[in-house]
Amino acid sequence: MNDDIIAAIATSRLEAAISIIRLSGKDVIAFVQSFFSGRIIDKKTQTLTYGYIMDGDEKVDECLVSIYRGKHTFTGEEMVEINCHGGVFITRKVFNLCIRKGARLAQRGEFSKRAFLNGRIDLSQAEAISDMVTANNDEAAKLALRGIQGNISHFIKDLKEDLIQIITQIEVNIDYPEYDDVEELTAEKLLPRSVSLREKMDDIIQRSRHVSLMKDGISTVIVGKPNVGKSSLLNALLDEEKAIVTDIAGTTRDIVEGTIRLDSVVLNMIDTAGIHETKETIEKMGVEKSLSLIDKADLVLVVVDGSSPLDEEDQRILEKTKDTNRIIIINKADLGCVVDLEGIQISAKEMKIDALTNYIKDSFDFSSMNGQDAQVVANERQLSLLMKASKSLDAAISAMRLSVPVDLIVEDLYDSWNALKEILGEQAKEDLLDELFSRFCVGK
Repeated sequence: MNDDIIAAIATSRLEAAISIIRLSGKDVIAFVQSFFSGRIIDKKTQTLTYGYIMDGDEKVDECLVSIYRGKHTFTGEEMVEINCHGGVFITRKVFNLCIRKGARLAQRGEFSKRAFLNGRIDLSQAEAISDMVTANNDEAAKLALRGIQGNISHFIKDLKEDLIQIITQIEVNIDYPEYDDVEELTAEKLLPRSVSLREKMDDIIQRSRHVSLMKDGISTVIVGKPNVGKSSLLNALLDEEKAIVTDIAGTTRDIVEGTIRLDSVVLNMIDTAGIHETKETIEKMGVEKSLSLIDKADLVLVVVDGSSPLDEEDQRILEKTKDTNRIIIINKADLGCVVDLEGIQISAKEMKIDALTNYIKDSFDFSSMNGQDAQVVANERQLSLLMKASKSLDAAISAMRLSVPVDLIVEDLYDSWNALKEILGEQAKEDLLDELFSRFCVGK
């Protein structure tokens, strides 16, 4: 780690009551003391001192300065935070003084990077800090906080522990076959523990797939034939006249988008052109685009006109969407329902859509991910590595079922173990043997 002092404005570049300039690095307290009138050089950690930022004999700003000592600061090195007045000009002036005195501008995420490199946090915790900043709903914020507190670290380390126990048994059999107190190990004996571990991984993978829906929103497409009320439904959900609504079939020829929030559920809505047979070129392009969006959506809202019997176009859409995650919506319920179809009855025109919104909220309940024992990984990097670990473990399990000798199975187990280490950002080290034999007393 470099010994240089880094500095950054940690608050928004806006006019406000207070701005914070954060500094970190070797001897940073002595560095700030050189241009701060209050005495901080001999103060205890986590103390706040009043004084002036000085540029020679000139008082630049009246400030409060916080100091943090030792290895238990956020970055694992000395830190200082200058709390100055929040004007854009004065904040920039104090910051530029820090740079002129010898600090350098911190790179993006460098404070968190130093925390990781100094062993204060692992990579999953560093990523959780970013997730907290970008969280756009309560559930995402709770998950990010769990990540910062080490939730991901804990259960990934548990998976590593289970896996290293299996590897250890194999290695001992390979390297010390002559010892009588070492039980002869076969693939058949390893199989139950390996299958159980893979099931744990796959359960986490399955739950983690929902995390992106919670964090980024659920891609939701509204489909149906022309004039069934798709645009009226979009407007009702958005509570605004975003889509043009007329009695003329095919009014919506392109894609209309919007985002709505139903408590903790965020829907990224797309209203599509009515799906039907047409020879009109532009309208046909809109229909083809609508069909292409169905397979990409996380949720498909299929709208039918409940006041009219289903026709061939309705049946075509129902057939097209049967294998998707869909909700069938029977619109125009205020006109009476004549269709024999199971679905949610609404009246988009009358803004009576509570039955639909309540159903969506119940269907995407993310509360199970926020309990004390919630086990989910938080992003694509972590998920892909966990899937890699599961795939490597599955390859070992397949070999065990074929009664392949255990010494040929161990490489796949190592691959799985290394993928789990990478989730936490652990560097490949020559520590495996130490970890293995610290668990056994062989040849005593």
